[in-house]
Amino acid sequence: MTTPSSSGPPDEAEFARRWSAAHGGADPTARFVAGYLTVVQALARPLAAAGVRPDAVTATGPVLAAVALWPAASGGRWALLVPLVVVVSAVLDGLDGAIAVLTAGPTRWGAVLDGVADRVADLAWTATLWLLGAPGWLVAAAAAVGWLHEYLRARAGAAGMTGVARVTVGERPTRAVVVALFALGAGLYPAAAGGWATAGAAALVGVGVAGLAQLVPAVRRELR
Repeated sequence: MTTPSSSGPPDEAEFARRWSAAHGGADPTARFVAGYLTVVQALARPLAAAGVRPDAVTATGPVLAAVALWPAASGGRWALLVPLVVVVSAVLDGLDGAIAVLTAGPTRWGAVLDGVADRVADLAWTATLWLLGAPGWLVAAAAAVGWLHEYLRARAGAAGMTGVARVTVGERPTRAVVVALFALGAGLYPAAAGGWATAGAAALVGVGVAGLAQLVPAVRRELR
């Protein structure tokens, strides 16, 4: 492994250090995180070398997430496109930060844009379950719990918390996986699409509540 220079991209160790600094000191060697960083770094390096801007990737994420609404509304086998679009839009969420780390570094505007883009994409993902047949009230509850998870961490950051407090089961990647899996079920079994979508929305509520149960005490400890 070589030592990074100012004229070239950072090596893996330097990338991990910069990523950690940009994410409130999160441990880049933690379980699952190290594997995630390996994948996202491999995808981001050719894009960074090609001059792709992080903000462009950030803005593409919610647009792509909104595209998932069309196959969800079309129903039938078209729903099989929903998990593909959701997963790709979720991957883009990690790529923008990785490209920023590999190039000029994250900016305050980039952080704001990323947060807004993520919330728009979250709404689009959740809305696909409603279009596939889940009850509106349950979908609204799923969206609210997910939003509360992110809002709590954002307010804690504004109050002086410097890290993420704790990585929970209700994080955004988990929510993306839940939507993708249950949308896949709806596409594979169109006659039972509503049941799959309802189960997916219920699962979102479940992981969201569990995530809050982990996050609230962790934030309280950090802000004492």
